[in-house]
Amino acid sequence: MRLTYTLRNSLLVVITLTLFSCSGKKEEFVTEPLSDFMVLQPGKYITYRLDSLVFTNFGKNTEIHRYQMKHEIDAELVDNLGRPSWRVYTYLRDSAGTELWTPMGSYFITPLAQRIEVTDDNLRVIKLQLPIHEGFQWNGNTYLPDQPYAEAYDFGNDNDMKTWNFTYDAFEPVSTYQGHNYTDVRTIIQQDDSFNVPVVDVSAYGYKTLAMEKYAKNIGMVYRKYEMWEYQPNISGANPYNTGFGVTLWMIDHN
Repeated sequence: MRLTYTLRNSLLVVITLTLFSCSGKKEEFVTEPLSDFMVLQPGKYITYRLDSLVFTNFGKNTEIHRYQMKHEIDAELVDNLGRPSWRVYTYLRDSAGTELWTPMGSYFITPLAQRIEVTDDNLRVIKLQLPIHEGFQWNGNTYLPDQPYAEAYDFGNDNDMKTWNFTYDAFEPVSTYQGHNYTDVRTIIQQDDSFNVPVVDVSAYGYKTLAMEKYAKNIGMVYRKYEMWEYQPNISGANPYNTGFGVTLWMIDHN
């Protein structure tokens, strides 16, 4: 780990925030440092199982495409705002892990004093924010453009993304998914909204927006659920259809 990042985050090992109650008395609580949940050092990697939800045949069919994905930290550099950031390379292979890794691209992690930002495909999101405390909320998508997925998907799920309130939800000593156990997990609900899902009334519009991430202490992100899609009954057309996407990631290996 680079010295600058170590010194910066050593100051955050124990951060005491002072709040004022209605009675005027001071209340204090201690928050964990952000670096506990986003480990940044060259060569650090996490391997995930990836299930990708796609709609084919003009939105008539629903398929799940399965892969393994690896996120590996490369090096520290400076972003376009002059801030120290870390470049992360991503790789993809078959779900059984029998093929060689194929490079997929990169994104950037920018650790700041009070938050950690991730910029992927020019979309900048505040993934983690101090204080790490159940119920704390922040506007994680404040830097996103209006309708960031408009060029790729014809849906309305992204109309209000800039107003999403990210919330620290359950703090779990142990979290289990698909037979994998993760300890000291912090869950972040970014958005959870749906209508007519599962589709009961085939003649009515429906949609689902679910964005959730889980971070394990001293590891990083161990789970991600990100679904944004809508159902169009297409009453005046030939057939109803779905449009959008879904991604489910869960950690299967790390160093």
